[in-house]
Amino acid sequence: MTESTDLGPEDRKIVTLARSARARNGVPEGAAVRDETGRTYVAGTVQLESLRLSALQTAVAMAVASGATSLEAAAIVSEAEAPSDADRAAVRDLGGPATPVLLAGPDGVLRRSMTAG
Repeated sequence: MTESTDLGPEDRKIVTLARSARARNGVPEGAAVRDETGRTYVAGTVQLESLRLSALQTAVAMAVASGATSLEAAAIVSEAEAPSDADRAAVRDLGGPATPVLLAGPDGVLRRSMTAG
């Protein structure tokens, strides 16, 4: 495992934002993405009767709705062992297959780092 402090400052920031969203909203996952201009979008899991989105899908949707045309990186804070295929696909759709996807546990410790591809 890698401490989140081993990340660069911009990646550490999105892990921290994702962790904050999870805790603040009391949801299973928090996520944050950074677009091509450095803007960040933070979201939690959406579980409505008529709409279910993971935190990462929600963050990607927020970026798209705000005019982002690409992603530099994505982070998820979750108890899951790996990001879902649907989460990686959402990042890949906007950022491309080489976009880094960081998965941290609820404690903020980085568990996995992979690409969206």
